[in-house]
Amino acid sequence: SEFIFTKMFYMKLISSSQLLEDFLDYHGAKNNRNWYFFRELAAGIRHLSKAGYSLKHVINRINFYEFSELPEFIDIGNVTLQEFIDAVNLTLDFFTQTLTAMAPVIIEEARRLEIPIPTKGYSFTRFPRVVSKEILAYNINDHNKDIQKKNIVKVANDYLNLAKYTERFEFFEPYSIKDIYKMIPVTINEVKTRRFEMRIHNIQSSFDTYIVHGGFKFGSNKLKSFRRAFSLGLYLLQTMGCLLHFYERHLYEVGYKSVYKQTYNRISSLIDKEIILDRTINFGLFYVCNFFSVGKRLAKEILNENVERSSITVGIPVKLGFHSRPSLLVAKIVQHYGGQVEMCVGDDRFDASSVLDIQWAGGKIQKENFSEVIFEGDIRSLQDIAILSKVNYGEDIMGKGIPLPDNLEYLK
Repeated sequence: SEFIFTKMFYMKLISSSQLLEDFLDYHGAKNNRNWYFFRELAAGIRHLSKAGYSLKHVINRINFYEFSELPEFIDIGNVTLQEFIDAVNLTLDFFTQTLTAMAPVIIEEARRLEIPIPTKGYSFTRFPRVVSKEILAYNINDHNKDIQKKNIVKVANDYLNLAKYTERFEFFEPYSIKDIYKMIPVTINEVKTRRFEMRIHNIQSSFDTYIVHGGFKFGSNKLKSFRRAFSLGLYLLQTMGCLLHFYERHLYEVGYKSVYKQTYNRISSLIDKEIILDRTINFGLFYVCNFFSVGKRLAKEILNENVERSSITVGIPVKLGFHSRPSLLVAKIVQHYGGQVEMCVGDDRFDASSVLDIQWAGGKIQKENFSEVIFEGDIRSLQDIAILSKVNYGEDIMGKGIPLPDNLEYLK
């Protein structure tokens, strides 16, 4: 029954296949034509089960996420929450069907290798399906609000910097398998995905350690939504990492030796690599980008609500004013920190994160002969803009670039 594929069952598959794969590797099964196929079957079970476990956790936690209280998640980018749930279940169905198809092949191969088959199997009661919704009383309150505010700013800023990675991917429609083959492993691969996963895991760890500690039940809905956004993205990245590892390691390159080609063909007949790739990109990456889109919007709002604000008055770039280079450098400073900053010229206000807006301001400055401007907003950005202004915004009076102070290393 498909209902046997519970979190506990997936965990049993993961632990058993991990122990078996380690045992086989220890005894050289990778280099033995008689045992190589059995070893690849163990690896297939392990990685598909790890991917399934992450998605099963998401499905089991949907009710705990209280999406009805989180309007940001009614629509995730261009899709509804229900469409996301349906996509998760569709992917889990693929794992279920594949693992079920592999089972008799594993047993047959075990018999061929004269591995004793247990006379008794597991009972359904060992893998209960029911997920309890009972919640213990929430009776630990967070303190040190000032410290929490400081940490909220740091986490939101780190998230915005990380989210830039997803902006390069656009989903106007599902990618064709031909296009996916071009993406994997050149643009998307296990190494890049694992690295990205670790960075979002670090953000979640900082959030849980320094902002909400054990949990956040009755606090800001916006903070809860933010936590959901990167938490769900993390589980999807874990799933992508497992699928990419299995594809790149076991389904991508065929060795020159006949035993590798034969094993590759047998594994490919059991595990459809094109569906593996489709679920990696058109499910995994698609929803990672969607959740990051929600998370970026929330992070900006949270950042501007918690960041310390101030204002500074600085001079205009000597001789050439706010043309391309100084406008770009100011915008990059504001984008780096993520908080809102406005450039005030007379009664007009311009978005200091926009190169175009700053250049519009530059036209007004030149026309009305201003010698100074005011920047208002995120104090972190203002401090760096003040440093930049002291070196004439990174250029000499002829408009040529000059070295920037060490504090502005990130602009290079």
